[in-house]
Amino acid sequence: MLPDIRQNDYLFKVPLFDIQKDDIDNFLDELLGFHQNFEDCFHRPESRGHFFRYMVGQFSDLERKSIALNGQNGKVRAMQRFISEAEWDDEKICQRYRGMVGEDLGSPEGAIIFDETGFPKKGSHSIGVAKQYCGTIGKVDNCQVGVFAAYVSPYGYALIDKEIYIPKKWFGEDYEERRQKCRLPEGMEFQTKPQLASGMLIKIVQEGTVPFKYVLADSVYGENPEFIETVESLVGVTYFVSVASDTLCWLQQPVVTEKQYKNRGKKKTKKILAPGEKPPVSVKELGKRINNYFWYRRTVSE
Repeated sequence: MLPDIRQNDYLFKVPLFDIQKDDIDNFLDELLGFHQNFEDCFHRPESRGHFFRYMVGQFSDLERKSIALNGQNGKVRAMQRFISEAEWDDEKICQRYRGMVGEDLGSPEGAIIFDETGFPKKGSHSIGVAKQYCGTIGKVDNCQVGVFAAYVSPYGYALIDKEIYIPKKWFGEDYEERRQKCRLPEGMEFQTKPQLASGMLIKIVQEGTVPFKYVLADSVYGENPEFIETVESLVGVTYFVSVASDTLCWLQQPVVTEKQYKNRGKKKTKKILAPGEKPPVSVKELGKRINNYFWYRRTVSE
C-alpha cells in the first residue's frame, strides 16, 4: 500500500500571519502586556520606556522603520542613545522569548531551521558590513549577514535566535580602527556560519525551552562536518540537510585498511578501501537507483 501522505496528496497547511488591524481590540494594551514580560531585562526604567516606543514605531506605517525610532512623542537623540549605548540583557530577553514560543507553539514533532540572510547597507559604520553574497537581492553587494534559527511545528512558526556573521577580514589589522568605531566587543573571534549555527543549537538544547525532533538546513551547513557532528551528538534528533549532488557516499560502512607511503622522506600512513570494496557513489547517482515508491515531490519554494 502507498503511504497515506501519497494516497491523499497530503499538503501541510502552513499557518499564516493574516491578522488584520480590525481583528485586535486595544492593540496598544496588548503590546504593552507583551512588553511587560521583559521588564526586568532592562537596567533603567527609561530604557524600558524607549523599548516600548521602539516597538510601537516598528508597527507604524512609516516606509522607513529607522524613522520610527522617534515614535509618538519620542525624542530622537534619546532613542538613538538607547539603541546604540543603553545596556540590556539581550540573552535574557531571547531566552524568555523562546520560553514563550515553547509554551504557545511547542511540539515534540517540532523542527529547528538554520539559514542566513543579508541586509543591504550603503555605508561602512555597521558591524560586519562587507561585500558578500546578499540573499535578499540575489547578488554580491555591500551588506550585513545574519545566521538565524527558526522554530516550526503544527501550531505555527517563529524566529527564535540570531547571530551576526562577521567576515574574517574584519579581524585583521586593516580593520582595527573600524572595529573600535563600531564597538566590536574585544576578544570576539572569527566564526563561520556553521559554527554560529552550532553554537545556537547547543544553547537551545541546554535551555530546553523549545521541544524539537528535527533540524533542517541548506548545504552551507549540511556539508560542514562540525555542524553535522553537533547535530549527531543529540540523541533522538533527525537532521534533513542539503548536500551537493556530487557528494560521495556509501550505503554501508566500507572496510578500510592502512597503507604506508613516503612523503619527503618521511613515512606516513593513509586509509584506503580494502580489496574488493566498492567505490563510493554520488548522491545524484544514488537517487536514480532508488525506486520511485520511496519518493514524492513537494514544492517548498517558488
